[in-house]
Amino acid sequence: MIIDAHSHVHDPVDAHIALLDEAGVDKAILFATRPHPERATTLDELRSEMDVLSQSLAGTFDGRAAALRELDDALARSDRFIGFGSVDLMRPAAEVVAAVGEAGRKWHGIGELTPPPGRAGLLEPVLRSADGLPVVVHGAVPTTAADLATIGALARKYPRTPVVISQLGGAHWMDAIELVRETPNLYLELSTASLVFSVRLAIAEVPDRTLFGSDAPYGDPVLARTLIERVTPSGEVRAAVLGQTAARLLGL
Repeated sequence: MIIDAHSHVHDPVDAHIALLDEAGVDKAILFATRPHPERATTLDELRSEMDVLSQSLAGTFDGRAAALRELDDALARSDRFIGFGSVDLMRPAAEVVAAVGEAGRKWHGIGELTPPPGRAGLLEPVLRSADGLPVVVHGAVPTTAADLATIGALARKYPRTPVVISQLGGAHWMDAIELVRETPNLYLELSTASLVFSVRLAIAEVPDRTLFGSDAPYGDPVLARTLIERVTPSGEVRAAVLGQTAARLLGL
């Protein structure tokens, strides 16, 4: 089974399914999203969508309820999607814990969570209460090297919670590989990497905890799969990265 371990709701959903078909992907982990860059046909339209992303990351634009409704609609449209729910990290810890419990009853995991830069400690109530439920944390900007170190420390503190660092840790990919190598419950999702050899090295260092992902619509499932196949030896390692490890993580 080929599993895209990182994707966001598309508008329209059928366009996403067509991408999965083209890439030969069986299932995709699906996160809610507030911006929809795939809607843009001009630079101005793209700027408008990315402004929504910037405001969301800064906490000045909510839209969470609408995004979760879109996620529910997409999941109802196709069994190709594996839904992950989100929680509001800025709420009091008790409310976050309650939201994690609710997510565990409804979703296959939690994510993609993006704490403000320098505040990865806000993830602690999630990791403490997830108790085996996979948690996906944004790895690229605005996540800092210090945030990645905090994520690693929290993962070690709560070893029962699988934690996935997405986007290969962005610019801090070497730090991310080292953290995952040293922390048994950390995983590394490989989407939107800017350097081919960073993906090759990540798989070589932690072949059993690296995950194929596209970050669609920001990335493309066909290109992401091609990159994995280009840098991964055929056989067991390639099969693990393309889906077997994700299936094991999800209990599929």
